[in-house]
Amino acid sequence: MQRIMTIAAATLMASPALAATGKPFFSLANTDFIVTIGFVLFIGILVYFKVPSLLMGMLDKRAEGIRNDLDEAKALRDEAQALLATYERRQREVQEQADRIVAHAKDEAVLAGEQAKADLEKSIARRIAAAEDQIASAQAGAIKEVRDRAIAVAIEAARDVIAKQMTDKDAAKSIDDAIAEVGQKLH
Repeated sequence: MQRIMTIAAATLMASPALAATGKPFFSLANTDFIVTIGFVLFIGILVYFKVPSLLMGMLDKRAEGIRNDLDEAKALRDEAQALLATYERRQREVQEQADRIVAHAKDEAVLAGEQAKADLEKSIARRIAAAEDQIASAQAGAIKEVRDRAIAVAIEAARDVIAKQMTDKDAAKSIDDAIAEVGQKLH
């Protein structure tokens, strides 16, 4: 408080009102003196009601609030940086996992392609073998048919030749021989 009073007195002494001419300074007719008294009274009332300490207290509270806000902001920034680092780490892990999945899928695709190629080659080989079997079967059937036809033609030709050359006596003997031969095969 002493300090404020000293500052106020120094301010009054250095004022331009002291340089004014014509009227004494310490007179109620001098407006500068009245303004100075009003100013001193105003300062005195402010000091009496402890306004400077209230203002200082409010400023201290405000400074403390700002400090707390700054500390909270710093804590939030640190937390955000930690979260960012966590998310970046997770992103790297996910990217690595995705790269592994893609590489694995490529390997499986290559293996599946090779397996499909091998299966196709086996299928083609089976079809070729089946076609060759069908050709062989058709060839054997054709040969059998030709033989059967040749046998039928030979039998017909033999029957015609035998029928022309055979007598009744030879026919009876041939029938008896055939019956005897069938009897031997059945027993």
